[in-house]
Amino acid sequence: MEISPLLIPIFALLIPITAIIATTVVRPWLEIQRRRLEIDAERTAEKAAQYAAQTERLEARVRVLERIATDKGVALADEIDALRSVPDQRPLN
Repeated sequence: MEISPLLIPIFALLIPITAIIATTVVRPWLEIQRRRLEIDAERTAEKAAQYAAQTERLEARVRVLERIATDKGVALADEIDALRSVPDQRPLN
């Protein structure tokens, strides 16, 4: 199999053409992809911070409820039961 002498200059020209295409098309595309990943990372970090803040608020509320339930649980239950057994003392109009 013999290679045509005309193919050598064609292949020689394809190398710089490929390099030009790579720098004008591929490089900007890669830059766009990199920037998209950066934006996604920023959004993810913001959401993580929001979730962390919300979790902290909920944990604080649960701590308060736990303190109420454990510190005054028995006394509060007795007071509620006492209020249930007392008849309504308000006068009727």
